[in-house]
Amino acid sequence: MTGIEPYVKRYVEETRAALSDPYLAHAVEKIVPILLKAREEGRTIFFFGNGGSASTASHFVVDIGKATMRGDGRRFRCVALVDNVESLTAWANDSDYSAVFSEQLTNLAQRGDVAVGISGSGNSPNVLKAVELSRKMGLTTVGLTGMGGGKLKSMVDVPVVVPSNSMQHTEDVHLLLCHLLTAYLRDEAPAAPRVE
Repeated sequence: MTGIEPYVKRYVEETRAALSDPYLAHAVEKIVPILLKAREEGRTIFFFGNGGSASTASHFVVDIGKATMRGDGRRFRCVALVDNVESLTAWANDSDYSAVFSEQLTNLAQRGDVAVGISGSGNSPNVLKAVELSRKMGLTTVGLTGMGGGKLKSMVDVPVVVPSNSMQHTEDVHLLLCHLLTAYLRDEAPAAPRVE
């Protein structure tokens, strides 16, 4: 045991290292137009993931849905598929856990919507199945992952792969990206024109 202070310092340094690569700015440059287009066209943005990634999905929906209101009255239409506990558990119990997100998308999604799958490993079967269905249905897909990207990296239109093999650091960066996108959309992004 090296002590608390050295451990904290090392953890912070490792997290900082995962943020130092220019991939983060590149990700924001690619994701912002997708989100703005979805808002402009009245599309729905679906977020989903497991465990800590489920929490990030739910957190993102709250932030982007509430904190980015603009003077033109347009808002982001967002759904966290992890928040419908009844549907989630029904599909897990009556079908298979790998179907908990894809089955909800079958009911809710339409061509032109956006799917944001979050998986630290990039290999969560239910996230992959939902992304696969999203592509077939004509949704734009974004994947937040780490640990090399797993299968998710090659399945999505925009992959964001945190350069870390630590689940904690990967999830730290995913949450930071959630806050970064929210802040940018609130402070810097031009208001989308109203669609009549």
